Amino acid sequence: MAKPIVTKAVIPAAGLGTRFLPATKAQPKEMLPVVDRPAIQYVVEEAVAAGIDDILIITGRNKRSLEDHFDRNFELEHHLDRTGKREDLADVIELADLADIHFVRQGEPLGLGHAVSVARKHVGDNPFVVLLGDDIMHKDSTLLKDMVANYGEVQKSTIALMEVAPEEISAYGCAAVDNRNGNLCNIVDVVEKPKQEDAPSNLAIVGRYLFTPAIFDALSQVTAGVGGEIQLTDAIGFLLKEEDVMGLIFEEGRFDIGKKIDYLRATVELALEHDELGDEFREVLAEIVRRNGIV
Repeated sequence: MAKPIVTKAVIPAAGLGTRFLPATKAQPKEMLPVVDRPAIQYVVEEAVAAGIDDILIITGRNKRSLEDHFDRNFELEHHLDRTGKREDLADVIELADLADIHFVRQGEPLGLGHAVSVARKHVGDNPFVVLLGDDIMHKDSTLLKDMVANYGEVQKSTIALMEVAPEEISAYGCAAVDNRNGNLCNIVDVVEKPKQEDAPSNLAIVGRYLFTPAIFDALSQVTAGVGGEIQLTDAIGFLLKEEDVMGLIFEEGRFDIGKKIDYLRATVELALEHDELGDEFREVLAEIVRRNGIV
């Protein structure tokens, strides 16, 4: 019997991006460039690399550029063809063919949980992943592939977890776990943004989720929680009452580009690895270090 496969992804991208104002006043935070591509393209490419070919992006007002980015642009393609820029032409055509990408508006910014609930009709009775556009993963990370592989073995929802400093846990959903075996464990409880002294662990819920469709019934039971929003963490709590939920603990490869300092770190690290820019950029950084007396 063939193992079940996960082919659908949901990317919530309806947030206002207030932490990056004024840069995000007229453009979505997901379209902020990281080296030579917008942040959301890294997320879509990660999904595709994990075998996912049906992607629903949840948008809001002023997010039209997201749709335009993944659509064909025949005027641009004609210009690139006419001017002999074949490599650029191939890149923009390939971008439009990455996957079947769909868009739906959230309507009101009622929280991450509400954004995921909007995907119910599209997802149907299928397992699916949720990828936050604020989090991009290094191309060498196998996190999402490992989550999909684990679902193929056990058919259980699986949540990405990462150890953080105790003083940072209040910024995340937090998971209590047991039966840890390597990087896999069972989640037994979750709490959204607990105070440090109330946190059941230092395992933060971060950016990548794989759900059975039962999460939608759980979301229908959630009322406004922390911040007056429908929290996805609260829905996971309801899901735990109905079925097992696993955690997959990882350590490296994540850039939380919702934070300015991590956005800058991602830009520097990924630029250093860039085939065309890496060597020259390394020289630029070395000169900056020398000029500023940084040891």
